[in-house]
Amino acid sequence: MSRWLRLAALISPLVAVAASFLVGALVVATIGESPARVYAILFRGAFGSVDGLGLVLFNATPLIFTGLAVAFAFRAGLFNIGGEGQLYAGSLLCAWAGIALAGLPAVVLVPALIAVAAAGGALWALLPGYLKARFGVHEVINTIMMNFIAIGLSSYLVIHVLREPGQMTPQTAEIAAAGCLPRLARAAQLCGIPLPHANPLNLSLVVALAAVWVAWFILHRTTLGYEIRAVGHNARAAECAGINVRRTVVVTMMISGAFAGLVAVNEVMGFRHRFLDNFSSGLGFMGIAVALLGRNTPLGVLLAALLFGVLNTGALEVDVFTRVPRELIQVIQSVTIILVVVGNEVLSRRLRAAHAAVAGAAGEGR
Repeated sequence: MSRWLRLAALISPLVAVAASFLVGALVVATIGESPARVYAILFRGAFGSVDGLGLVLFNATPLIFTGLAVAFAFRAGLFNIGGEGQLYAGSLLCAWAGIALAGLPAVVLVPALIAVAAAGGALWALLPGYLKARFGVHEVINTIMMNFIAIGLSSYLVIHVLREPGQMTPQTAEIAAAGCLPRLARAAQLCGIPLPHANPLNLSLVVALAAVWVAWFILHRTTLGYEIRAVGHNARAAECAGINVRRTVVVTMMISGAFAGLVAVNEVMGFRHRFLDNFSSGLGFMGIAVALLGRNTPLGVLLAALLFGVLNTGALEVDVFTRVPRELIQVIQSVTIILVVVGNEVLSRRLRAAHAAVAGAAGEGR
């Protein structure tokens, strides 16, 4: 790849974000509001206070997990759209374990629940991965259907089997106190940062950052990561090189599902301390947008999730203080993704053309 194409690949997401904000400004002006005022309110909501910054990080945490899930699978050429179902499976299993294992000390229960959440997501991704590897069934169809099954099954279990006694709300009982992750407000205040006690930011942010490092380490510092990237570039060539493509596909899908299942660390262990029916507002699907904007790299996912956290936090202020509905943020997010996808396609075509030109020049020189 030439130097200019590398530079274009790096800055194309930034250009897409800037262009989407321009489109958003046109929409705001059409409504009759001042784009400058609306954007000032949006960024004030996210950056104008320590509480706002805490909400940005809180909103970004589950998107880091679901973005990693999509990005990790994509590196093997797989399109995992099942993050929504995998996060439900991980969260329900985590909540059940948090209730069933009450009595264990925190030093044992916390890592156990994190492992259970990851295992729930991994197991839910196992079947689509196996069907893809064994029969070549497209993972998009399988993972979409698994979403419906997970959401419906979890609703049934919460309403009819695991429902908290005496409660009309379809939710489980609270998990053991030893399994709850502490909020970061107290630690922040000890450091002189005035983060309010009511702010929901909790220790799951640290787990999310650790997950980013784990994804990077697996992809770039292990044999498995090399095999995943080789399969993603060219599965047939990888097989000829001796890589077990079927096993790699199954393992990749399970690791991808494990990242999605870790959403439970924030939602169950850090925030609600229980499983609430239909708690997700499309976190699994938003992970697709986060991964695309982050160019399917762990660091890119982290930065994209933070951007979405800013937009989601500022949208509340925009909705309250202007005539612009919070749906404007969805417009900006959608336009951003469209532009990123278009930019990627343009760059890919340029890259293929550059490679063809180099190959042609090499052929003429013989």
